[in-house]
Amino acid sequence: MRPMKTPGVYIVERDAFPNSVVQVATAVPAFIGYTERAANGSKSLRRVPWRISSLAEYHEYFGFGAEPIFAVQEQAAASDQPSDLQVGGKDYIVTQEGGHYLLYPSMRLFFQNGGGPCYVISVGGYEQDIDKEALQSAIGLLVKEQEPTLLVIPEAVLLDEQECRTVQGQMLAHCGDVMKNRFAVLDVWGGWRDRQDPAGDPIDAFRNALGVNFLDYGAAYYPWLDTTIYSPRDLSFENLAPPARPLLQQLIRTELALPAPDASGDEPSDGGAAGNGNGGGQVPARPTTAQRVEEQIALVTSTWQEGPAQDVATKKGMLDKALRSQSSVYAELMADMAFKLNRLPPAAAMVGVYTMVDNSRGVWKAPANVSLNSVVAPTINISHDDQEDLNVTPQGKSINAIRPFVGEGVLVWGARTLDGNSLDWRYINVRRTMLMIEESIRLASKAYVFEPNTANTWVTMRSMIRNFLTGIWKQGGLAGAVPEEAFSVHVGLGETMTPEDILEGILRITVLLAVTRPAEFIEVTFQQQQQRS
Repeated sequence: MRPMKTPGVYIVERDAFPNSVVQVATAVPAFIGYTERAANGSKSLRRVPWRISSLAEYHEYFGFGAEPIFAVQEQAAASDQPSDLQVGGKDYIVTQEGGHYLLYPSMRLFFQNGGGPCYVISVGGYEQDIDKEALQSAIGLLVKEQEPTLLVIPEAVLLDEQECRTVQGQMLAHCGDVMKNRFAVLDVWGGWRDRQDPAGDPIDAFRNALGVNFLDYGAAYYPWLDTTIYSPRDLSFENLAPPARPLLQQLIRTELALPAPDASGDEPSDGGAAGNGNGGGQVPARPTTAQRVEEQIALVTSTWQEGPAQDVATKKGMLDKALRSQSSVYAELMADMAFKLNRLPPAAAMVGVYTMVDNSRGVWKAPANVSLNSVVAPTINISHDDQEDLNVTPQGKSINAIRPFVGEGVLVWGARTLDGNSLDWRYINVRRTMLMIEESIRLASKAYVFEPNTANTWVTMRSMIRNFLTGIWKQGGLAGAVPEEAFSVHVGLGETMTPEDILEGILRITVLLAVTRPAEFIEVTFQQQQQRS
């Protein structure tokens, strides 16, 4: 208070309560990838971390997914790969050769599994190839953003295997070395394959290439998921590459046992004329079903007449509908194309689960034993025995399983970080709870920078931290029957500091916590007892 030199009444206000610690958000993922566009009005959002809270906002700022283009070709006789389509005794393979980007379907999967506010960084458009350097450099753009707590790069798995490992190593380093307040969720490269696949074990390859640094700041899930993000109705003959459309015509003719066009290119016709019933002139016969189908088949590769775009879209929609109703080959081909688009890596779905569990139960609840939405099945059905090596391995690097259960759906059946052998950081919820507590206390303690390093400040900070941790304990985030068993806060000269520390301006606080851990293994013992009469 300033000196009182003038007679009068002076009002003095004193703070009765210490500052409080505000719990930071725990599930705000940052997605990095390629988008249709990146603009807020006339302002470019390319390589700008941009916060959104719904899929509608994503559409507003970043557009929709890429237009997928597929090729269809006859399968070689010596191939042991399962065919996608069989017509007339021949096998055909359907492959995607254009528009293969994963960020947009991953965002849909994220929001359908409970996702909320998140950040999106667009590193390029669909006219560009997926580039390792672009994805890696975008990670550095998150350094100045304090809110994100999770990091996901779905399109890393579209790089070659070694480049994918490089990007994922950079993700772990960003979370555990640069920021130390984030958690990375990784996808297993080639994770749609079985571990006995002739091409190699994707889990062993993932573990061997990942290294040993910052494993407690990340988690991985296996296998990939067959989802329902895309419907066969979302696709049509326009999603076939132009060279594949004549083959589609041929397949439909084979299916419907229609004759091929003659050498002149004219469509076959059973022609004929019918009388008018009173001996007059001849009138054209009504087109047969075969003729109508031939006309529709011909339209698949024809050049549409110029006209209003709305009319052209209507004609294409009517043609697609007619082909679906008359040709099972066409419907099956559209279903095969949708199936390939719906095979997605699980990281985006998992950060949606993290968000849902954090909001409903708290970050201290393990994000496991939770069903996944918009998921038909995992690509590989993992048994109880198969999961043993995923969950517990001598080298650590636990991989969390996603498994189907009869009557329960597809469940997340693992809750370990990549550092599975660590007693401190084995579980995802323990690591993320500590990150939340550390960041919350760090931000609250900034108010006391440059305050006198005396007992008054120590008592104030101890009280502030104790109040915060008591609230966490009451919500079930800390173990212990009473607060004294759940945590303790230590600060003071001779307790956490030496006289030299005070002279150097260092205030040391030690916080001991008993974070709740999941009951991963439950053992129930049964024993017979003697009959009592």
